[in-house]
Amino acid sequence: MTSIKRVAILGGVRIPFCRNNTAYADVGNFGMAVKTLGALVEQYGLHGLELGEVAFGAVIKHSSEWNLAREATLSSGLAPTTPGITTARACGTSLDNAIIIGSKIATGLIDAGIAGGSDTTSDVPIVYSRALQQRLLNVNRQKTPLDKAKAALRGFSFGELAPSFPGVGEPRTGMSMGDHTELMAKQWHIAREDQDKLALASHLKAAAAYERGFFKDLVVPFRGLERDGFLRADSTLEKLAALKPAFDKTSGQGTLTAGNSTGLSDGASAVLLSSEEWAAGRGLKPRAFLTHSNVAAVDFVHGEGLLMAPTIAVSRMLDAAGLTLQDFDFYEIHEAFAAQVLCTLRAWEDAEYCKTRLGKDKPLGSIDPARLNVNGSSLALGHPFAATGTRIVATLAKLLEEKGSGRGLISICTAGGMGVAAIVERP
Repeated sequence: MTSIKRVAILGGVRIPFCRNNTAYADVGNFGMAVKTLGALVEQYGLHGLELGEVAFGAVIKHSSEWNLAREATLSSGLAPTTPGITTARACGTSLDNAIIIGSKIATGLIDAGIAGGSDTTSDVPIVYSRALQQRLLNVNRQKTPLDKAKAALRGFSFGELAPSFPGVGEPRTGMSMGDHTELMAKQWHIAREDQDKLALASHLKAAAAYERGFFKDLVVPFRGLERDGFLRADSTLEKLAALKPAFDKTSGQGTLTAGNSTGLSDGASAVLLSSEEWAAGRGLKPRAFLTHSNVAAVDFVHGEGLLMAPTIAVSRMLDAAGLTLQDFDFYEIHEAFAAQVLCTLRAWEDAEYCKTRLGKDKPLGSIDPARLNVNGSSLALGHPFAATGTRIVATLAKLLEEKGSGRGLISICTAGGMGVAAIVERP
Protein backbone atom coordinates (compact mmCIF):
# COMPACT_ATOMS: atom_id res chain seq x y z
CA MET A 1 0.00 0.00 0.00
CA THR A 2 1.33 3.44 -0.94
CA SER A 3 2.04 5.63 2.07
CA ILE A 4 0.56 9.12 2.07
CA LYS A 5 3.15 11.83 1.47
CA ARG A 6 3.05 15.31 2.89
CA VAL A 7 2.18 17.99 0.35
CA ALA A 8 4.62 20.88 0.51
CA ILE A 9 3.64 24.39 -0.54
CA LEU A 10 6.89 25.83 -1.89
CA GLY A 11 5.47 29.22 -2.80
CA GLY A 12 3.34 31.12 -5.22
CA VAL A 13 3.12 34.22 -7.37
CA ARG A 14 0.43 36.33 -8.95
CA ILE A 15 0.12 39.41 -11.06
CA PRO A 16 -1.59 42.44 -9.49
CA PHE A 17 -5.35 42.12 -9.68
CA CYS A 18 -7.06 45.02 -11.42
CA ARG A 19 -10.48 46.33 -12.34
CA ASN A 20 -11.94 45.01 -15.53
CA ASN A 21 -11.49 47.10 -18.66
CA THR A 22 -8.29 48.66 -17.37
CA ALA A 23 -4.66 47.46 -17.57
CA TYR A 24 -5.37 43.89 -18.72
CA ALA A 25 -8.32 44.61 -20.99
CA ASP A 26 -6.54 43.24 -24.07
CA VAL A 27 -4.50 40.50 -22.38
CA GLY A 28 -7.01 37.71 -21.81
CA ASN A 29 -6.73 34.54 -19.74
CA PHE A 30 -3.93 33.07 -21.83
CA GLY A 31 -1.69 36.11 -21.52
CA MET A 32 -2.24 36.41 -17.78
CA ALA A 33 -1.70 32.68 -17.30
CA VAL A 34 1.56 32.69 -19.25
CA LYS A 35 2.88 35.70 -17.32
CA THR A 36 2.03 34.10 -13.97
CA LEU A 37 3.30 30.62 -14.76
CA GLY A 38 6.44 32.07 -16.32
CA ALA A 39 7.11 34.13 -13.20
CA LEU A 40 6.72 31.04 -11.03
CA VAL A 41 9.08 29.08 -13.29
CA GLU A 42 11.67 31.84 -13.07
CA GLN A 43 11.34 32.34 -9.32
CA TYR A 44 11.81 28.66 -8.51
CA GLY A 45 14.28 27.69 -11.23
CA LEU A 46 11.95 25.36 -13.12
CA HIS A 47 12.95 26.23 -16.68
CA GLY A 48 13.01 23.15 -18.90
CA LEU A 49 11.79 20.94 -16.05
CA GLU A 50 9.03 18.36 -16.50
CA LEU A 51 6.46 18.52 -13.73
CA GLY A 52 3.81 15.93 -13.03
CA GLU A 53 0.88 18.24 -13.83
CA VAL A 54 -0.25 21.83 -14.20
CA ALA A 55 -3.86 22.26 -13.08
CA PHE A 56 -5.04 25.69 -14.16
CA GLY A 57 -8.54 27.03 -14.62
CA ALA A 58 -10.75 29.91 -15.64
CA VAL A 59 -14.42 30.60 -15.11
CA ILE A 60 -15.14 33.09 -17.89
CA LYS A 61 -13.32 31.91 -20.97
CA HIS A 62 -13.70 31.55 -24.72
CA SER A 63 -14.41 28.17 -26.26
CA SER A 64 -10.92 28.34 -27.80
CA GLU A 65 -9.49 28.28 -24.26
CA TRP A 66 -10.74 24.77 -23.51
CA ASN A 67 -7.09 23.69 -23.26
CA LEU A 68 -5.91 26.78 -21.37
CA ALA A 69 -3.71 24.93 -18.86
CA ARG A 70 -1.82 22.98 -21.51
CA GLU A 71 -1.38 25.94 -23.86
CA ALA A 72 -0.15 28.20 -21.05
CA THR A 73 2.20 25.45 -19.86
CA LEU A 74 3.72 25.20 -23.33
CA SER A 75 4.56 28.92 -23.15
CA SER A 76 5.66 28.97 -19.51
CA GLY A 77 9.25 27.72 -19.76
CA LEU A 78 8.44 24.30 -18.33
CA ALA A 79 9.34 21.23 -20.37
CA PRO A 80 6.77 20.70 -23.15
CA THR A 81 6.26 17.19 -21.77
CA THR A 82 4.46 18.64 -18.72
CA PRO A 83 0.73 17.76 -18.87
CA GLY A 84 -1.98 20.34 -18.21
CA ILE A 85 -5.60 20.07 -17.10
CA THR A 86 -8.12 22.92 -17.35
CA THR A 87 -10.78 23.17 -14.63
CA ALA A 88 -13.57 25.38 -13.32
CA ARG A 89 -15.50 25.52 -10.05
CA ALA A 90 -16.35 29.21 -10.01
CA CYS A 91 -14.55 31.09 -7.21
CA GLY A 92 -13.09 27.86 -5.79
CA THR A 93 -11.33 26.89 -9.02
CA SER A 94 -7.69 27.36 -8.09
CA LEU A 95 -8.08 26.06 -4.53
CA ASP A 96 -9.67 23.02 -6.14
CA ASN A 97 -6.61 22.80 -8.39
CA ALA A 98 -4.32 22.87 -5.36
CA ILE A 99 -6.37 20.00 -3.93
CA ILE A 100 -6.10 18.10 -7.23
CA ILE A 101 -2.33 18.52 -7.43
CA GLY A 102 -1.94 17.90 -3.70
CA SER A 103 -3.93 14.67 -3.88
CA LYS A 104 -1.74 13.35 -6.69
CA ILE A 105 1.40 14.21 -4.75
CA ALA A 106 0.06 12.67 -1.53
CA THR A 107 -0.70 9.38 -3.26
CA GLY A 108 2.57 9.27 -5.18
CA LEU A 109 1.11 9.76 -8.65
CA ILE A 110 3.34 12.78 -9.21
CA ASP A 111 6.21 14.42 -7.36
CA ALA A 112 5.45 18.07 -8.12
CA GLY A 113 2.93 20.26 -9.87
CA ILE A 114 1.50 23.73 -10.24
CA ALA A 115 -2.03 24.84 -9.39
CA GLY A 116 -3.56 28.13 -10.41
CA GLY A 117 -6.17 30.08 -12.27
CA SER A 118 -6.86 33.23 -14.24
CA ASP A 119 -9.99 35.18 -15.00
CA THR A 120 -10.98 38.24 -16.96
CA THR A 121 -14.27 40.09 -17.13
CA SER A 122 -12.78 42.37 -19.77
CA ASP A 123 -12.29 39.79 -22.52
CA VAL A 124 -15.58 37.92 -22.29
CA PRO A 125 -17.12 35.58 -24.88
CA ILE A 126 -19.96 37.31 -26.68
CA VAL A 127 -22.47 35.01 -28.34
CA TYR A 128 -25.48 35.59 -30.53
CA SER A 129 -29.03 34.33 -30.43
CA ARG A 130 -29.81 30.65 -30.73
CA ALA A 131 -31.83 31.49 -33.83
CA LEU A 132 -28.75 32.91 -35.52
CA GLN A 133 -26.62 29.97 -34.37
CA GLN A 134 -29.09 27.51 -35.88
CA ARG A 135 -29.28 29.56 -39.06
CA LEU A 136 -25.50 29.51 -39.52
CA LEU A 137 -25.33 25.79 -38.82
CA ASN A 138 -28.06 25.23 -41.39
CA VAL A 139 -26.14 27.34 -43.90
CA ASN A 140 -23.08 25.21 -43.29
CA ARG A 141 -25.06 22.03 -44.01
CA GLN A 142 -26.15 23.19 -47.47
CA LYS A 143 -24.28 21.92 -50.53
CA THR A 144 -24.63 24.67 -53.15
CA PRO A 145 -24.06 28.44 -52.98
CA LEU A 146 -27.70 29.04 -53.88
CA ASP A 147 -28.98 26.78 -51.11
CA LYS A 148 -26.63 28.45 -48.66
CA ALA A 149 -27.95 31.86 -49.63
CA LYS A 150 -31.56 30.72 -49.24
CA ALA A 151 -30.85 29.22 -45.83
CA ALA A 152 -29.12 32.41 -44.76
CA LEU A 153 -31.97 34.72 -45.76
CA ARG A 154 -35.16 32.70 -45.27
CA GLY A 155 -37.10 34.21 -42.37
CA PHE A 156 -34.14 36.32 -41.23
CA SER A 157 -34.71 39.21 -38.81
CA PHE A 158 -32.17 41.71 -37.56
CA GLY A 159 -33.12 40.82 -33.99
CA GLU A 160 -31.10 37.65 -34.44
CA LEU A 161 -27.95 39.80 -34.49
CA ALA A 162 -28.43 41.07 -30.94
CA PRO A 163 -25.38 39.92 -28.89
CA SER A 164 -25.66 38.09 -25.59
CA PHE A 165 -23.10 38.85 -22.90
CA PRO A 166 -22.22 36.42 -20.09
CA GLY A 167 -23.85 37.26 -16.79
CA VAL A 168 -23.26 36.44 -13.14
CA GLY A 169 -26.81 35.29 -12.46
CA GLU A 170 -27.61 31.83 -11.16
CA PRO A 171 -29.29 29.84 -13.96
CA ARG A 172 -31.60 28.09 -11.48
CA THR A 173 -32.95 31.29 -9.90
CA GLY A 174 -32.16 34.09 -12.33
CA MET A 175 -30.76 36.06 -9.40
CA SER A 176 -27.27 37.49 -9.16
CA MET A 177 -24.85 36.46 -6.45
CA GLY A 178 -25.34 39.88 -4.90
CA ASP A 179 -29.12 39.43 -4.84
CA HIS A 180 -28.70 36.09 -3.09
CA THR A 181 -26.28 37.59 -0.58
CA GLU A 182 -28.79 40.35 0.21
CA LEU A 183 -31.21 37.61 1.22
CA MET A 184 -28.54 36.03 3.41
CA ALA A 185 -27.75 39.38 5.04
CA LYS A 186 -31.42 39.87 5.89
CA GLN A 187 -31.78 36.30 7.20
CA TRP A 188 -28.76 36.64 9.47
CA HIS A 189 -29.43 40.30 10.38
CA ILE A 190 -26.10 41.56 9.10
CA ALA A 191 -25.94 45.33 9.50
CA ARG A 192 -24.67 47.63 6.75
CA GLU A 193 -22.23 49.28 9.18
CA ASP A 194 -20.63 45.93 10.07
CA GLN A 195 -20.17 45.15 6.39
CA ASP A 196 -18.51 48.51 5.80
CA LYS A 197 -16.24 48.02 8.81
CA LEU A 198 -15.06 44.67 7.46
CA ALA A 199 -14.45 46.20 4.03
CA LEU A 200 -12.47 49.09 5.48
CA ALA A 201 -10.38 46.70 7.58
CA SER A 202 -9.56 44.71 4.46
CA HIS A 203 -8.23 47.79 2.67
CA LEU A 204 -6.23 49.02 5.64
CA LYS A 205 -4.67 45.61 6.32
CA ALA A 206 -3.78 45.10 2.65
CA ALA A 207 -2.21 48.55 2.44
CA ALA A 208 -0.16 47.85 5.58
CA ALA A 209 0.97 44.50 4.13
CA TYR A 210 2.21 46.21 0.99
CA GLU A 211 4.01 48.85 3.03
CA ARG A 212 5.89 46.27 5.08
CA GLY A 213 6.89 44.39 1.93
CA PHE A 214 4.83 41.26 2.56
CA PHE A 215 3.76 40.95 -1.06
CA LYS A 216 7.18 41.62 -2.55
CA ASP A 217 7.84 38.02 -3.60
CA LEU A 218 4.18 37.12 -4.10
CA VAL A 219 3.18 39.80 -6.63
CA VAL A 220 5.07 40.32 -9.89
CA PRO A 221 4.64 43.61 -11.79
CA PHE A 222 2.66 43.42 -15.01
CA ARG A 223 1.46 45.98 -17.51
CA GLY A 224 2.71 48.86 -15.40
CA LEU A 225 0.97 47.68 -12.24
CA GLU A 226 2.83 46.84 -9.04
CA ARG A 227 -0.16 46.84 -6.71
CA ASP A 228 -3.75 45.74 -6.95
CA GLY A 229 -6.02 48.22 -8.65
CA PHE A 230 -8.79 47.91 -6.06
CA LEU A 231 -6.72 48.89 -3.05
CA ARG A 232 -7.92 52.08 -1.35
CA ALA A 233 -5.63 52.93 1.54
CA ASP A 234 -7.48 56.24 2.03
CA SER A 235 -10.91 54.67 2.38
CA THR A 236 -13.00 55.65 5.40
CA LEU A 237 -16.26 54.52 6.97
CA GLU A 238 -17.76 57.84 5.94
CA LYS A 239 -16.91 57.23 2.27
CA LEU A 240 -18.25 53.70 2.41
CA ALA A 241 -21.44 54.80 4.16
CA ALA A 242 -22.15 57.29 1.37
CA LEU A 243 -22.43 54.57 -1.27
CA LYS A 244 -25.86 53.50 -2.45
CA PRO A 245 -27.07 49.88 -2.42
CA ALA A 246 -25.84 47.99 -5.47
CA PHE A 247 -28.40 45.17 -5.59
CA ASP A 248 -31.52 45.82 -3.53
CA LYS A 249 -32.07 49.37 -4.75
CA THR A 250 -35.80 49.78 -4.17
CA SER A 251 -36.86 48.31 -0.82
CA GLY A 252 -34.87 50.68 1.33
CA GLN A 253 -33.38 47.65 3.08
CA GLY A 254 -30.41 46.96 0.80
CA THR A 255 -27.04 46.75 2.55
CA LEU A 256 -24.64 45.53 -0.17
CA THR A 257 -22.78 48.29 -1.99
CA ALA A 258 -19.88 48.63 -4.39
CA GLY A 259 -17.71 49.25 -1.34
CA ASN A 260 -18.51 46.10 0.60
CA SER A 261 -18.76 43.81 -2.45
CA THR A 262 -15.95 42.66 -4.72
CA GLY A 263 -15.70 44.35 -8.09
CA LEU A 264 -15.31 42.73 -11.50
CA SER A 265 -11.63 41.80 -11.73
CA ASP A 266 -8.85 40.58 -14.02
CA GLY A 267 -5.84 38.61 -12.79
CA ALA A 268 -4.05 35.29 -12.32
CA SER A 269 -2.20 33.37 -9.61
CA ALA A 270 -0.35 30.07 -9.18
CA VAL A 271 1.38 27.98 -6.51
CA LEU A 272 4.10 25.32 -6.67
CA LEU A 273 3.40 22.11 -4.72
CA SER A 274 5.60 19.05 -4.27
CA SER A 275 6.61 16.14 -2.10
CA GLU A 276 9.26 16.82 0.53
CA GLU A 277 11.71 14.59 -1.32
CA TRP A 278 11.30 16.50 -4.58
CA ALA A 279 11.74 19.82 -2.80
CA ALA A 280 14.90 18.64 -1.04
CA GLY A 281 16.32 17.41 -4.32
CA ARG A 282 15.83 20.88 -5.82
CA GLY A 283 17.19 22.69 -2.77
CA LEU A 284 13.78 24.22 -2.01
CA LYS A 285 12.30 24.61 1.45
CA PRO A 286 8.56 24.19 2.06
CA ARG A 287 6.81 27.25 3.39
CA ALA A 288 3.94 25.13 4.71
CA PHE A 289 1.94 21.98 3.98
CA LEU A 290 -1.52 21.41 2.55
CA THR A 291 -3.05 18.87 4.92
CA HIS A 292 -6.86 18.71 4.65
CA SER A 293 -9.66 19.81 2.36
CA ASN A 294 -13.39 19.50 1.84
CA VAL A 295 -16.04 20.55 -0.67
CA ALA A 296 -19.75 20.97 0.08
CA ALA A 297 -22.93 22.25 -1.56
CA VAL A 298 -26.27 23.67 -0.41
CA ASP A 299 -29.78 23.51 -1.83
CA PHE A 300 -30.01 27.23 -2.54
CA VAL A 301 -32.82 26.71 -5.05
CA HIS A 302 -35.11 25.69 -2.18
CA GLY A 303 -34.13 28.29 0.36
CA GLU A 304 -30.62 27.78 1.69
CA GLY A 305 -28.25 30.71 1.40
CA LEU A 306 -26.33 30.55 -1.88
CA LEU A 307 -22.95 31.23 -0.30
CA MET A 308 -23.36 29.25 2.94
CA ALA A 309 -21.76 26.01 1.74
CA PRO A 310 -18.36 26.86 3.30
CA THR A 311 -19.95 26.59 6.75
CA ILE A 312 -20.60 22.92 5.96
CA ALA A 313 -17.29 22.21 4.22
CA VAL A 314 -15.33 23.65 7.13
CA SER A 315 -17.38 21.74 9.71
CA ARG A 316 -16.80 18.42 7.95
CA MET A 317 -13.13 19.19 7.46
CA LEU A 318 -12.66 19.98 11.14
CA ASP A 319 -14.23 16.65 12.04
CA ALA A 320 -11.90 14.79 9.68
CA ALA A 321 -8.87 16.63 11.03
CA GLY A 322 -9.87 16.27 14.69
CA LEU A 323 -9.73 20.03 15.20
CA THR A 324 -11.98 22.78 16.51
CA LEU A 325 -12.66 26.11 14.83
CA GLN A 326 -10.46 27.80 17.40
CA ASP A 327 -7.36 25.68 16.63
CA PHE A 328 -6.00 28.10 14.02
CA ASP A 329 -3.53 30.96 13.96
CA PHE A 330 -4.95 32.47 10.78
CA TYR A 331 -8.30 32.40 8.99
CA GLU A 332 -8.54 33.22 5.31
CA ILE A 333 -12.22 33.63 4.46
CA HIS A 334 -12.73 34.81 0.89
CA GLU A 335 -14.47 38.18 0.85
CA ALA A 336 -16.84 37.77 -2.07
CA PHE A 337 -19.04 40.12 -0.06
CA ALA A 338 -18.48 41.41 3.44
CA ALA A 339 -21.94 40.10 4.25
CA GLN A 340 -20.98 36.57 3.22
CA VAL A 341 -18.05 36.53 5.64
CA LEU A 342 -20.24 37.84 8.44
CA CYS A 343 -23.04 35.35 7.69
CA THR A 344 -20.52 32.51 7.83
CA LEU A 345 -19.12 33.65 11.17
CA ARG A 346 -22.59 34.13 12.62
CA ALA A 347 -23.73 30.70 11.45
CA TRP A 348 -20.81 29.03 13.20
CA GLU A 349 -21.83 30.83 16.40
CA ASP A 350 -25.51 29.90 16.08
CA ALA A 351 -26.55 26.87 18.15
CA GLU A 352 -29.67 26.09 16.12
CA TYR A 353 -27.89 26.27 12.75
CA CYS A 354 -25.00 24.15 13.98
CA LYS A 355 -27.43 21.58 15.35
CA THR A 356 -29.88 21.32 12.46
CA ARG A 357 -27.56 21.94 9.50
CA LEU A 358 -24.14 20.83 10.74
CA GLY A 359 -25.25 18.08 13.11
CA LYS A 360 -23.34 19.51 16.07
CA ASP A 361 -24.19 19.25 19.74
CA LYS A 362 -22.94 22.78 20.25
CA PRO A 363 -21.92 25.74 18.08
CA LEU A 364 -18.56 25.71 16.35
CA GLY A 365 -18.07 29.03 18.12
CA SER A 366 -16.41 32.32 17.31
CA ILE A 367 -12.94 33.15 16.04
CA ASP A 368 -10.50 35.85 17.06
CA PRO A 369 -11.16 38.71 14.56
CA ALA A 370 -7.50 39.73 14.83
CA ARG A 371 -6.61 36.47 13.03
CA LEU A 372 -9.03 36.97 10.13
CA ASN A 373 -7.64 37.98 6.70
CA VAL A 374 -4.69 39.67 8.38
CA ASN A 375 -3.24 41.00 5.12
CA GLY A 376 -6.58 41.95 3.61
CA SER A 377 -8.55 39.86 1.17
CA SER A 378 -10.74 40.05 -1.90
CA LEU A 379 -12.55 43.29 -1.05
CA ALA A 380 -9.23 45.14 -1.13
CA LEU A 381 -7.21 43.01 -3.53
CA GLY A 382 -9.84 42.08 -6.11
CA HIS A 383 -11.40 38.79 -7.10
CA PRO A 384 -10.61 37.30 -10.51
CA PHE A 385 -12.80 34.26 -9.91
CA ALA A 386 -10.40 31.41 -10.68
CA ALA A 387 -7.34 33.19 -9.27
CA THR A 388 -8.48 33.77 -5.69
CA GLY A 389 -7.86 30.28 -4.28
CA THR A 390 -4.15 30.05 -5.01
CA ARG A 391 -3.68 33.71 -4.06
CA ILE A 392 -4.91 32.69 -0.62
CA VAL A 393 -2.82 29.48 -0.48
CA ALA A 394 0.38 31.39 -1.28
CA THR A 395 -0.46 34.14 1.19
CA LEU A 396 -1.25 31.74 4.01
CA ALA A 397 1.86 29.65 3.42
CA LYS A 398 4.03 32.75 3.69
CA LEU A 399 2.22 33.89 6.83
CA LEU A 400 2.97 30.55 8.48
CA GLU A 401 6.58 30.67 7.33
CA GLU A 402 6.96 34.12 8.89
CA LYS A 403 5.44 32.90 12.14
CA GLY A 404 7.65 29.81 12.13
CA SER A 405 4.85 27.36 12.84
CA GLY A 406 1.09 27.21 13.05
CA ARG A 407 -2.10 26.40 11.25
CA GLY A 408 -4.38 28.28 8.87
CA LEU A 409 -7.91 27.71 7.59
CA ILE A 410 -9.16 28.60 4.09
CA SER A 411 -12.85 29.04 3.32
CA ILE A 412 -14.10 29.96 -0.16
CA CYS A 413 -17.71 30.32 -1.30
CA THR A 414 -18.60 29.75 -4.94
CA ALA A 415 -21.40 30.29 -7.42
CA GLY A 416 -23.77 27.36 -7.71
CA GLY A 417 -24.10 27.10 -3.94
CA MET A 418 -20.79 25.37 -3.26
CA GLY A 419 -17.90 25.87 -0.86
CA VAL A 420 -14.27 24.76 -0.84
CA ALA A 421 -12.18 24.61 2.34
CA ALA A 422 -8.61 23.62 3.17
CA ILE A 423 -6.12 23.55 6.02
CA VAL A 424 -2.52 24.71 5.68
CA GLU A 425 0.00 23.87 8.40
CA ARG A 426 3.63 24.44 9.32
CA PRO A 427 4.94 22.12 12.05
